Amino acid sequence: MHEGKPADALGFTFDGRALTARAGDTVAAALLANGIQACRQTPVSGAARGPYCMMGVCFDCLVVIDGVGNRQGCLVPLREGMRIETQAGRRHPDGARS
Repeated sequence: MHEGKPADALGFTFDGRALTARAGDTVAAALLANGIQACRQTPVSGAARGPYCMMGVCFDCLVVIDGVGNRQGCLVPLREGMRIETQAGRRHPDGARS
């Protein structure tokens, strides 16, 4: 742990920005706790979307985690060092966007 970070905090990045959140939070909860309300853009209109239901039903919290897209942030526990990125459009399993 680096100086100034509480012992129960985890470090991660969102779109390259270094952030921290509580151990035990999901990715979506960590983003919201850091004031991030939008984590993806819809494929057709590019409208911003963010965590909504927080239980895996709505898919508005899709993010790219460590290079893998279409991850539901509300279902993924935050881990130390995660690289989380805004998901723009739809991601295919091979990482390509459409």
